[in-house]
Amino acid sequence: MALPPATDKAFMREVDEELRRDQVAAAAKRWGLIVIAAVVAALLAFGGWLYWQNRQAAQAGVEGEQLAAAYDQLQANQIKQAEPTLNTLAASDRDGYRALAKLAQADLLLGKNDLKGAATKFAAIAADASLGQPFRDLATIRRTAIEFDTLPPAQVVERLRPLAVAGNPWFGSAGEMTAIAYLRQNRRDLAGKLFGQVAKAEEVPESIRQRAVQMAGLLGVDAAPSAGTPVS
Repeated sequence: MALPPATDKAFMREVDEELRRDQVAAAAKRWGLIVIAAVVAALLAFGGWLYWQNRQAAQAGVEGEQLAAAYDQLQANQIKQAEPTLNTLAASDRDGYRALAKLAQADLLLGKNDLKGAATKFAAIAADASLGQPFRDLATIRRTAIEFDTLPPAQVVERLRPLAVAGNPWFGSAGEMTAIAYLRQNRRDLAGKLFGQVAKAEEVPESIRQRAVQMAGLLGVDAAPSAGTPVS
């Protein structure tokens, strides 16, 4: 028996609304599960990050203690006891500890009068782009000091050019070696000017400033400290 038109429309409307409710419920169920899964995944990722951070901090603390212990052993002249720790730290994932361990290894070679080995180690540190620039610059200074007497003056000047600049943390050592290299090239004007700059740089160690004052004076450059600013 056929339904009247009005009843038929009402019935179809109810069917349509029921279908929509089913679709909304299904979508809510499906997307709700996805949202819950996403929240759980985010929480797990955050928890993992916190765990990793704690592990990193704990490991950094351990390596810091190991490095301090190795330094104490070196000061006590217990070289053989310190070397295994330095070897381990030289392969650390933490740039600072790795750099300090490698610098200590180079110093040990220098202490054994292995100048070539020490210079090679310092050169490797200076060329390691994964290390901080201060460590690399220090390695450059140490390497150049070791090789200074065997290097052509022009090579000394070129290598130290970025560091022999007023305001650079290594200006004293780099400036002094560069000025001496200028003297070896018979470029007295450049040497005197640079010695004068080093002598007047308050951040430069006093021992280097004293030598710079004397050398500048010999080269005709007035680098005497002003009144109230003694050199020694």
